[in-house]
Amino acid sequence: MTAETLHAILLRRTRFSETSLIVSWFSREQGKLKTVAKGALRSKSSFAGKLDLFFQCELSISWSQRTELHFLREVVLIEPFAGIRSDYLNTLAAGYFLELVEETTEPEHPEPAIYELLVRAFTYLGGKPVTIRAVRFFEQELAKNLGLESKTPNQVADHLLHSLQRARTTRAKLLTALD
Repeated sequence: MTAETLHAILLRRTRFSETSLIVSWFSREQGKLKTVAKGALRSKSSFAGKLDLFFQCELSISWSQRTELHFLREVVLIEPFAGIRSDYLNTLAAGYFLELVEETTEPEHPEPAIYELLVRAFTYLGGKPVTIRAVRFFEQELAKNLGLESKTPNQVADHLLHSLQRARTTRAKLLTALD
């Protein structure tokens, strides 16, 4: 098992056992990946307070040779994007952005431009209220990075949301609230 340091944003956490979590990340260097955080739910865990949605972290992971589930060794919190949580619509928008990135990217396929787009979006949401324009901008930029730049904004949204019922519902809820 080789260890590597990555910069990543937490996409999702799932309970793995009584004391461990499976944590999904989107990293600059490796794209979307999953890790096991052994003992993360113990009260004296070194992961305590560092594994929450939208957190940008520096990770030390050990690569598994047999499975797509790698081992999380260490986490250093870089940016919690705390401002996102202060407004329901900003939290909803950030969740929608994560859903889009999670559903439109391949596992362990580096997409540094999409990672930077996500960081810029979270920085924006951390300081300003979300707008329809911001949501559409994120969708357009994501589409460009996925090779869909020739499409209109509505075609982009349709393509991104084609089979993503949950994301479609989140987007509708968000845009209705912003109107």
